[in-house]
Amino acid sequence: MGEMVRYDITLGLLGLVILLTAWIPMAFRRLPLSLPIFCIAIGALVGHTILNPVVHLASFDRRLVIEHVTEFTVIVALMGAGLKIDRPVGLRNWALTWRLLGIAMPLGIAVMAAAASWILGLGVASAILLAACLAPTDPVLASDVQVGPPQTGREDEVRFALTSEAGLNDGLSFPFVYLAIAITFASDQPDWFIDWLLFDVLWRLFAGVVMGWMIGKVLGFATFRLPKGAALVRTGDGLVALGITCIAYSLTELVYGYGFVAVFVAALSFRTVERHHEFHKELHDFSEQIERLLMMVLLVCFGAAVSIGQFIAALDWRVVVFALFVLVIARPVVGWVSLPSTLPKGERLAIAVFGIRGLGSIYYLAFATGMANFEAVGIMWSAIALIVLVSIVTHGLTVTPAMRWLDRRRKIAGGRSPGAPG
Repeated sequence: MGEMVRYDITLGLLGLVILLTAWIPMAFRRLPLSLPIFCIAIGALVGHTILNPVVHLASFDRRLVIEHVTEFTVIVALMGAGLKIDRPVGLRNWALTWRLLGIAMPLGIAVMAAAASWILGLGVASAILLAACLAPTDPVLASDVQVGPPQTGREDEVRFALTSEAGLNDGLSFPFVYLAIAITFASDQPDWFIDWLLFDVLWRLFAGVVMGWMIGKVLGFATFRLPKGAALVRTGDGLVALGITCIAYSLTELVYGYGFVAVFVAALSFRTVERHHEFHKELHDFSEQIERLLMMVLLVCFGAAVSIGQFIAALDWRVVVFALFVLVIARPVVGWVSLPSTLPKGERLAIAVFGIRGLGSIYYLAFATGMANFEAVGIMWSAIALIVLVSIVTHGLTVTPAMRWLDRRRKIAGGRSPGAPG
């Protein structure tokens, strides 16, 4: 088949996927099925045909392409997540978030690393890497459990906790990824732990937060506070959100900070300049459309790759057991114990269970395996692919009815969750 014909088929497939993913949620909105499930199903259907996007987009096979495409998708999602949060940052306002980040995340990484070593037989570096890749909850795929668009009032404790957690733990997984990388070079670098602690933990996190906050403030001033004729808000163009995303990420990475952290913090900082302006909704809607387009293309390719065995070549019973452990035991248990007992049990359980794994996990593994040589890379790819696949399907089937049930209970209880942070 000629290259031109392949290109035409690929372009047609892209158009079909876009139309289907725009139409399917409306046609099946009463069913407990999420858009990511449909995207993966479409990819699986075309995986063994001449329309296979993995075959015709051969570069998708390359680690570097996977890394950069998933990276861009995640930062766009992080900006969207930050823009839609109405609640000001604070110790009490964000109490559930700090618990999920400070208790559930490191505890979960420790538990998953131990399980990866025991069940999969991975060495220390690979076990920590796999656990760090699986630690972040995904801001791309978690739209059904996130807060609504800016100023819509859909910010109950469950949605807020899961949105803010997904916005920050994607960046906070990086120190653990770098820890795994540092361990692989430990024999050549006697002071590796001090270097990791000072640079990869303290400096990179500090730079990510400070750069994100400063960039958000400066661009917020340029958007809302400049004289009327020069302010960016006059453009009314949601493309501004993409500009903020790219600037925050690139400038932070140039000073060796964590760009993921900076993008989310920049969105929060940007909101503080003019919290209630209608332009935030334009920015959020544009980010969401770009994120949705990138997500569905990637998930179609992911579904096709899984259907032809590309990502699950090393799948065996050990990988299945590990995946079940991560999804059924690790996240729910550490999530549950990290949350306050004053939170209603239904909401506490929802936050603990609905930590979906997705494109962030794929990005981290692609990134780390390009930085160092790890053992059992095939097993790690298969484990992540299986966990992401099962997570998307199970969460997609259960999230909608569960959230509707919680919403009904909340209305009966009179609105705000008893015991929730003020």
